[in-house]
Amino acid sequence: MTLRWDVLLAILGMALATYALRAGGYALLRATRPGPFVQAMLQHMPGCIFVAFALPPVVQGGPWHWLAAGVTVAVMARTRSYLAAIAAGVGALWALAVLA
Repeated sequence: MTLRWDVLLAILGMALATYALRAGGYALLRATRPGPFVQAMLQHMPGCIFVAFALPPVVQGGPWHWLAAGVTVAVMARTRSYLAAIAAGVGALWALAVLA
């Protein structure tokens, strides 16, 4: 196996870009105080990002996935805990797969 320099440079470039974006965001928020709209938006980002990643597989998954998603939403509404909601959703999907 030979080392491909183009692949190595692409990986290093992506790592550098990722680090620069994350560090730049932290530096920007330390140097400036965002307004109320930006602060509210940042507080809601984790939920929005989770829904954006989780919704397409749920929609394509069929009734068992929809039911497990309902369990996840119910547990999240009740506990306000991401960890409990994800664990309940995964557990519900596992149980439904075993029963089916």
